[in-house]
Amino acid sequence: MLSGLMNLLRACFRPRSDRYIGKGLDSGGRQDGLLWYKDIGQHFNGDFSMAVVQANNLLEDQSQIESGCLSTNDSGPYGTFVGIYDGHGGPETSRYINEHLFQHLKRFTSEQQSMSVEVIRKAFQATEEGFLSLVTRQWPMAAQIAAVGSCCLVGLICNGTLYIANLGDSRAILGRLVNVTGEVLAIQLSEEHNAAIESVRQELQSLHPDDSQIVVLKHNVWRVKGLIQISRSIGDVYLKKAEFNREPLIAKFRLREPIKRPILSADPSISVHQLQPHDQFIIFASDGLWEHLSNQEAVDIVQNHPHSGSAKRLVKAALQEAAKKREMRYLDLKKIARGVRRHFHDDITVIVVFLDSNLVSRASTVRSPNLSVKGGGVNLPSNILAPCSTPT
Repeated sequence: MLSGLMNLLRACFRPRSDRYIGKGLDSGGRQDGLLWYKDIGQHFNGDFSMAVVQANNLLEDQSQIESGCLSTNDSGPYGTFVGIYDGHGGPETSRYINEHLFQHLKRFTSEQQSMSVEVIRKAFQATEEGFLSLVTRQWPMAAQIAAVGSCCLVGLICNGTLYIANLGDSRAILGRLVNVTGEVLAIQLSEEHNAAIESVRQELQSLHPDDSQIVVLKHNVWRVKGLIQISRSIGDVYLKKAEFNREPLIAKFRLREPIKRPILSADPSISVHQLQPHDQFIIFASDGLWEHLSNQEAVDIVQNHPHSGSAKRLVKAALQEAAKKREMRYLDLKKIARGVRRHFHDDITVIVVFLDSNLVSRASTVRSPNLSVKGGGVNLPSNILAPCSTPT
């Protein structure tokens, strides 16, 4: 009888070995079930707030904020780096970006002795190449890693200039004060790469004029090759190199025709903005937030409340909308286990960066203590037994 009960427990509970609490996670961060949050902290240019809520069985969102020296030596420049990495197919790519992208950026900044679009582009390229090397090594034992990828949204504030670089459909929104009316308007800073956008479909069709199936409407959703919604990412090498689109990769990811040229790109869209005194804050978030809140709704929530807890407030507003869409209470949604929770909403990551105009305008050579906070750590510790949940 006892042995039968133990077998039943083993079937429904398994040890978690997937703990991934980010290195450098600030001790001020707190956890509430599947939600991790840091209500308030200080970066080189002002305050920040950060929150992550898990929906997938394994958390696929990763994120970080780095503040202080942006090069490998102490000579500067100094500023703030923000990264939102929304993984798909698994957490491997987003975790890899979280560990390597900023380090590449620091190395290239040191070599050039300044921040630039070229430095950012090189950092993205080096991260893509590094993950490709990892896939090449693991392919014989774990071919499925070829079908794992991640969106990648980066914001960099340096010497009064804001750089936004993006792959995929995460989003950066600026809250800008209109002096005449006192309103704070939402201004989208990032260019998205989602097949639902007509211009993205047109770009894909122009790059692949001989492929009538480059974009397919499947179950009322536009997908590249009928498989993926985004056209740019890090990873997803099964849609970039022919040698990874074959057995032993599982059949649903294998294309009928061999890949002649990369279908997806890892070249980010990069924009440069000179920050002004009326620029109040920037919201960086994975698409899980924007599925439930409009740009202006998110800006209004941040503007109408204190800085502290801004990111958590946005996540909660998105979860309340998700619950409302399913005609259920927010408190009941919170009780749903990870894995199963993915049927109600995605992983959601939010970082709100407030801009103090006095700090933004100071020289980028001003020394500042280094800050490193990595979100993405709401999996249970490995010595805890986690209940079975439906994988997605």
